Amino acid sequence: MRYIHQLESWPNFHWDAAELLPYLSEFRFLQGQLKGTMQVIGLSQCEDAVLLTLTQDVIKSSEIEGEKLDKEQVRSSLARKLGMDRLGLVPSDRDVDGVVEMMLDATQNYKTPLTQERLFAWHAALFPAGYSGMTKITVGHWRSEEAGPMQVISGRIGRVKVHFEAPPAERVPAEMECFLAWFNSEEAIDPVIKAVVAHIWFVTIHPFEDGNGRIARALTDLLLARSENSEQRFYSFSSQIQKNREKYYTVLEDIQKGDLAITEGLIWFLSVLIEAVNSAAQFTDDVLKKARFWEYHKDKVINERQRKILNLLMDGFEGKMTSSKWAKIAHCSQDTAARDINDLIQAAILKKDEGGGRSTSYSLQF
Repeated sequence: MRYIHQLESWPNFHWDAAELLPYLSEFRFLQGQLKGTMQVIGLSQCEDAVLLTLTQDVIKSSEIEGEKLDKEQVRSSLARKLGMDRLGLVPSDRDVDGVVEMMLDATQNYKTPLTQERLFAWHAALFPAGYSGMTKITVGHWRSEEAGPMQVISGRIGRVKVHFEAPPAERVPAEMECFLAWFNSEEAIDPVIKAVVAHIWFVTIHPFEDGNGRIARALTDLLLARSENSEQRFYSFSSQIQKNREKYYTVLEDIQKGDLAITEGLIWFLSVLIEAVNSAAQFTDDVLKKARFWEYHKDKVINERQRKILNLLMDGFEGKMTSSKWAKIAHCSQDTAARDINDLIQAAILKKDEGGGRSTSYSLQF
């Protein structure tokens, strides 16, 4: 099997700009519309949307690789590192913090040039213990020949199917030098197209023993942030990829086994980005609903404990809110929690759910 990295003209990707134009125009329009919507709401609501988007991006990028991260740990790690004051934060594991640090470096420092050392730091953050599962891997450095051929495979032992084989390890340093020079160049290419080409190119090289997919998606997010000249993320590329995971791998495999004309692949990725922005409409609806809630209740006396827990309920609190949970989250006594709740019921902000006794729970009135 011949792969694109074996072609004489590698890595001269090319595409039909006219075919891409309708998709690129639609994405740019939706991108601007979403950004405009977020600009009319308050700073706090904007922060909520960013936190929600980044949480989804981190979780879904890992899910694509078959790894499940704890949602509350991811949310808490992000909130702490972004300096957001939120109730209900929980301790986070080193592996969660590592993925979060990589994502934040990509999206918050999108203007910073991409270097070998920066990629090595990202890789080390993904594998803080130096293991991928139970396998010890080379961390913070390009893969070596000792690790053997880098293949993307499926199937059980004895019936393995090779979907793709990356360039041999001896080629990786030179390949990455070329990639980094292009990535940091001011080449006249639409930044959204560049974000997708970077993804395809990096995955083709597969420079690390593991973590290549997550790093490739972080690079896409970095270039998308650069395309918007904003560190605020309101839509999740990885969430949409996860919904189309099988097709994602099929498209990448077809590109690897084709030629360097990647128009069809770019159209698919642009369609995913369009879907991602459209899916973000639900996020913005939730954020706007929250803004309207606070505008409606702006003249009511609400203390800081109450405000934070009401925000927590609107952010999709899992489970039922009881007085004991209120006391635990707000770090107050049971009596104080009961007074907070009763005051909000009197103000027609909270309502008592069906049931009673010690299991009584409360929810928002909208």
